[in-house]
Amino acid sequence: MPPWDYFKEREMAPIENPQKVYNVLERLGIPYVRHDHPPVYTVEQAEKHWTDIRGFHCKNLFLRNKKGNHHYLVILEATKAADLKSLNQKLGEDRLSFASPERLKRFLGLEPGSVSIFGLINDPENHVQVVIDQDLKSAEAVNFHPNVNTATVGISFADFERFLTWTSNPVRYLPF
Repeated sequence: MPPWDYFKEREMAPIENPQKVYNVLERLGIPYVRHDHPPVYTVEQAEKHWTDIRGFHCKNLFLRNKKGNHHYLVILEATKAADLKSLNQKLGEDRLSFASPERLKRFLGLEPGSVSIFGLINDPENHVQVVIDQDLKSAEAVNFHPNVNTATVGISFADFERFLTWTSNPVRYLPF
């Protein structure tokens, strides 16, 4: 059975450690580079450990709309700011705000400080919509936490898109 079909079941327990992320990447045939570092909670803390890591470093925001019936994983280049008012208009929402730690755990199986694209592994019902900074399309490689904030994983942009296709979550590219 091809790895694409084999691992699509995603009804497994929530990701609790980075090894499960590495297992998914390996099953999908996605090469990655792993960089271990002390725990980081902000981009400013993480920058100290990025000096030898090539590619775009990504900021990941988990947002919800006012009613709490739409959830978004917003991915942008780490040095950019997300204008939530502008994003509200682009997405046709009434008001976006940061989702609670409980929602983060429920929908992506993650703890605050570890928000990552790889949390989509824990969203088999595709509740979370992915919004990506269109400037990332020019990246050769992109970097994310492997669902813990003690490491950074780099993959090619093409493999990032392959991973997104595998998850089946809705994806939009927007300017930031």
